[in-house]
Amino acid sequence: MNQRLDLAYTWVDDTFPGYRDALLSYAKSAHDRNPNRTRDNLQLLRFSLRSVERYAPWVNRIYLLTCRPQVPAWIDRDHPRLVIVHHDEIMASQYLPTFNSFAIVSHVHLLPGISRRFLYLEDDMLFLNRVAPIDFLTEDGRIRVFPRRRKTPRIESLDPVKSSPWNLALARVNQLLDARYGPKPRYDVNHSPLLIDRDGWADMLEMWSQEVERTRQSRFRAAGNIAPEYLYPHAMVEQGRGVFAPISGLLSEMAYAGLENFYPLTFYQLLRLGLWPPKACTLNDNFDQFPNPSVERMVRRTLLKWFPTRSSFERHDAD
Repeated sequence: MNQRLDLAYTWVDDTFPGYRDALLSYAKSAHDRNPNRTRDNLQLLRFSLRSVERYAPWVNRIYLLTCRPQVPAWIDRDHPRLVIVHHDEIMASQYLPTFNSFAIVSHVHLLPGISRRFLYLEDDMLFLNRVAPIDFLTEDGRIRVFPRRRKTPRIESLDPVKSSPWNLALARVNQLLDARYGPKPRYDVNHSPLLIDRDGWADMLEMWSQEVERTRQSRFRAAGNIAPEYLYPHAMVEQGRGVFAPISGLLSEMAYAGLENFYPLTFYQLLRLGLWPPKACTLNDNFDQFPNPSVERMVRRTLLKWFPTRSSFERHDAD
């Protein structure tokens, strides 16, 4: 299969003037104020782009979806293959400002001019080995879905007050899938690059339009929200438009590492990724309010060791 696919990132940096103040003015809970999803202390997008050029040179255009006026200081805005899009260009004004990744991701298929099929990555995802479109899309055109060994919690097993908005969203999606396709246990979907078919994505949004609208109206992740990046792959499999990849090959294809303040644990995870590099990995920020400076330094050293050469998307004069 020889396809040139576009790639879309979502990105945010809460150190931009005014952003954190705006977030706090709307926040109502500790989950809302958690900086894990808005912090850019490691500049992972920078290294992700380096990984794309090294291991996925077939990628066509790069889309960067951000909150206005945010753009990484180091990025070359004039790069001919870079398209920067702000939330207000594809999202209705009544949804903004939003700090809800579910709401933002639900609009990703509206990026102007993006290829019919494209890869969606969060900025903490990197390629660590050569990949090709066939790693994400089968020969007969179905998307490959990468499950985790963990089964998704059921809504009746969760405490609506104490449970995380993420788990509540997954459980809500399971309710919707049960109602349409019949009840069954479902595996979590791995936090990894996702092949999106614009038509399939739009069908999903229309099929569950009320739940999508409720999610878009939530400025933060909240009970009753859905996670589109979980609903979409499961719906595609149920419709015969997707297929699960074998769980047995998970570590060699799509890996996950939580960046923890406990130095030995994070060191071990990065060591394993370096010795047995999968095709892609996610370096998830689990630092909570106060990242361990020694762990941050160690992660930066590792990233520079893996990807010492600047990508063409970086300004030559950037630090």
